Amino acid sequence: MKKILFSLAFMTGFVSFAQDFQGMAVYESKTSTAEFMKNMPKNRDITPEMQKSMEERMKKMFEKTFILNFNRTASVYKEEEKLDMPGQENAGRMMRMMGGGGTHYKNVKEKIYVEDKEFMGKEFLIKDTLPKLEWKLENETKQIGNYTCFKATAIKPIDESDFRNFRMRRRNEDEKAKETEEKKDTLSDSAKVTNFMDQLEIPKEVTITAWYSPEIPVNQGPENYWGLPGLILEVNDGQTTILCSKIVLNSKEKVDIKPVTKGKEVTQKEYNEIVMKKMKEMQEMFRNNRNGGHRGGFGPR
Repeated sequence: MKKILFSLAFMTGFVSFAQDFQGMAVYESKTSTAEFMKNMPKNRDITPEMQKSMEERMKKMFEKTFILNFNRTASVYKEEEKLDMPGQENAGRMMRMMGGGGTHYKNVKEKIYVEDKEFMGKEFLIKDTLPKLEWKLENETKQIGNYTCFKATAIKPIDESDFRNFRMRRRNEDEKAKETEEKKDTLSDSAKVTNFMDQLEIPKEVTITAWYSPEIPVNQGPENYWGLPGLILEVNDGQTTILCSKIVLNSKEKVDIKPVTKGKEVTQKEYNEIVMKKMKEMQEMFRNNRNGGHRGGFGPR
């Protein structure tokens, strides 16, 4: 009965919405770094004050604001442009070099998405079919702003090219004992980096929890999330939470909702393979203690 009510609300909303309907939603994205920092190899040269400062900088690096402009069939999701805070310039530059930023366009009618990414100084244009999650609609509800939202969950395969998905591998007792022994010796910078790189891992899949509102009957949401009978106002993957903080419907100022066109065109699979290949090259480079040599870039653009 509840699914029928969802469908009725969804269809009624579409009938009432004008053909040129457009909306804008602001999302705050926060990625938890506590588990990551907890499992990082310890360095005896880092004081508690330095550790706390590192944690704060890393936390800020993953706190971002995004704007979603949407109509009945398409949307554009992009990070809000703002000046870097003092000390955050290098972090912002690193995030862009490692695949952050960009404009994400998705068309739920044509089931496609287009996203521009910058990785290691080279621009890519990812074009592919929208991933379809098998959403399970739950009975639980909660209020987000002025909107009543319903819960939905799904299992999502991990995107290997998204660095927010990287975790520090949990160390067993033998590894911790070995780390304690290594602390007695003076490690070179390259050895410390090698230990760090070797500790990274990516899970195969995660559980997604989303909250959507049938009161805004569009098949849209932040990033690559879609497929629910209402706008997704909150989504969580266990590490990153994206929460809507503001909604404006049918503003007099219309926005062009269209895909970007700049960059080398690749599929998502091809882009992931490029990223993982470069990551493996970097690991080998650090292992072989060649920090002063080849930098692992793509060469002249």
